[in-house]
Amino acid sequence: MFVKSPLAQAVSLVLCVSPALVSAAEAPKTLPTVSVTAAAELATDGYQGVGSRSAMKTNTALKDTPQSISVISRAQLDDQSAQSLADAVKYTPGVSFTQGEGNRDQVVIRGNVSTGDFYVDGLRDDVQYYRDLYNIDRVEVLRGANGLAFGRGGNGGVINRVQKEASWSPVRELTVSGGSYGHMRGALDIGGGLSERVAGRVNVVSEQSDSFRDGVELRRNGISPTLTIQATDATKIVLGAEYFNDLRVADRGIPSQNGKPFKTDESTFFGNAAQSPTETTVKALNASVEHRFANGVLLTNKTRFADYDKYYQNVYAADAVDAQAAGMVKIKGYHNDTQRTNLFNQTDAQFNFVTGSIKHELVTGVELARQDSDDFRIDATFPNNAGQKEIQVSATSPLAFADFSGARSRDRNTVTDTLSIYAQDQIALNEQWDVIVGVRRDRFKTDYTDNLSAANNAVATDTELSPRAALIYKPRKDLSLYASYSQTFQPRAGDQLTSLDPKQTNLDPEESLNKEVGVKWDVRPDLSLTAAAYRLERKNVAEEVGINTGIYRLIDGQLVKGVELGFNGRITQKWQVVGGYAYADSEVDDGGKDTAMTPRHTFSLWNRVDLNDTYGAALGVVSRSEMFASSGNAVVLPGYARVDAALYMQATKDLRLQLNVENLFNTDYTLNAHNDNNISPGSPTNARVTAVYSF
Repeated sequence: MFVKSPLAQAVSLVLCVSPALVSAAEAPKTLPTVSVTAAAELATDGYQGVGSRSAMKTNTALKDTPQSISVISRAQLDDQSAQSLADAVKYTPGVSFTQGEGNRDQVVIRGNVSTGDFYVDGLRDDVQYYRDLYNIDRVEVLRGANGLAFGRGGNGGVINRVQKEASWSPVRELTVSGGSYGHMRGALDIGGGLSERVAGRVNVVSEQSDSFRDGVELRRNGISPTLTIQATDATKIVLGAEYFNDLRVADRGIPSQNGKPFKTDESTFFGNAAQSPTETTVKALNASVEHRFANGVLLTNKTRFADYDKYYQNVYAADAVDAQAAGMVKIKGYHNDTQRTNLFNQTDAQFNFVTGSIKHELVTGVELARQDSDDFRIDATFPNNAGQKEIQVSATSPLAFADFSGARSRDRNTVTDTLSIYAQDQIALNEQWDVIVGVRRDRFKTDYTDNLSAANNAVATDTELSPRAALIYKPRKDLSLYASYSQTFQPRAGDQLTSLDPKQTNLDPEESLNKEVGVKWDVRPDLSLTAAAYRLERKNVAEEVGINTGIYRLIDGQLVKGVELGFNGRITQKWQVVGGYAYADSEVDDGGKDTAMTPRHTFSLWNRVDLNDTYGAALGVVSRSEMFASSGNAVVLPGYARVDAALYMQATKDLRLQLNVENLFNTDYTLNAHNDNNISPGSPTNARVTAVYSF
């Protein structure tokens, strides 16, 4: 069992403060209304996404954004009791999460797997860890290549978390939940005006949960204060910080047998849970300054500094279960340690002007970044197998004891410097036609040092252009049709900037090209329907010619074609819905194989109905067709359909209660995988009760 840290004890103390003591304190004073003329941001209305600033770098309605984008509101996150990014996106078409080796968020968007395409308030948050939602206002999923807005990566899309911000509207909310498998969680959100010009807010979370998987547990604690300073009527400053610690068991699931998940009890841990801890500590500082000049020009500067300290250790199944009567499985293990510091500074200038009868919304900007990463690995040995790096154990009793005292098998440092400039013009030709054109230029330098072998040291400098172009036609105010083209690139150092083969430094970076047409219809102001068809090509993938030749060629690596349908909002005032359908046809290396973790069909639908002012209920279904665990297409993960449900009660004016049940009918299913022999079983029926007290 994990030992509770001093921070966890302090957080627990905060969460246990009696509401009576809070209410007994002096009532907050009503502060004067502050006139805010900086950028007011479109957000959400119930489940319905209204707009996004990250997609176009301007405050643009989703209907006028020429790409597939889903905004997952705080209301939806709360109603579904979502506590992870995987929970947040499960009703979003074209998006799913993989296992991530049990130590990180790893997303699949339009057939592209990524551990680095994660952002906070539009700034990169690319370290491999599990993110929480306690201090998040909404989650944005932007599908397609997003090079102009976000720079490198984002081949299939990106996920941007928008943090809660201090305002002068008071918020005082204590949330406590408990449920199956020892789940216990508490969160506090408190804030409001501190003076006429300053508002503050603090979010705190503490969680302790076990799992249906043997020996798997997690402990997490976080605190995130923010300040909003309205320095003048035209200038707004937002300052924030976060300390977040996540400690859990790295669970890599079960192996395969004969091309399918191995038949075993879903709780069986292959390897050694006690020797598979993973811990991440994040310390981050954020600052944003907005100023609107008298001539209407809006200048925005954002800075994020983050220090990440992470390790994970795992003992796991490394091969399929022997199909013979012996039923043996190979076990391996390693310890991996990563430290990274990220420093990003981004400045945007927005100009609104008219040339003749044509309106322009022009954004120009520059981004500077430095990322310094150290990581090392130690391969496990097994004393019960003469100190070898693997051991065979029985699949019916798959426990193995590893030793991690050996020398480092990998030890490297990567320093990456980025300079980006970009410009984009949203051109309104008239009330019906809009044109979007823009381009981004990234200069991306990676200095790679191998501390074990200087022969592997390398430096690579990539200078790439990421264009975007789109045409929008609006035959009516509530309807838009668009066609778009966008491009992004991936440097040779990879998704996590931690590897650079000296033989590949002169190769062009990978490229992803997204061509998309779509329609967005606001059936009513509170109900939206979307449809998109896309073609996403991944080019310039490095392939070695021959075996151990050190000679590489560039090939077209992946093609995904698909259709995505989405809907969210209100059918009636008492009935909210969110969900969608996605079809994806994928191909790897022109060989006719599907990409990993990319089902042909996915469907999701969540309904919440308010029966009256006191009671409500929800029912949801999440389903997908079969898919392959890896691009080798050797192991098939069967399709499934799972039903979730919830009940809601407004017990008093200040207290609301809810019950969430996942997998209502106890369906036996496979959730996802990392590779052919790290497969995650789906959870049996589990329930969670949540109480939210506003004071």
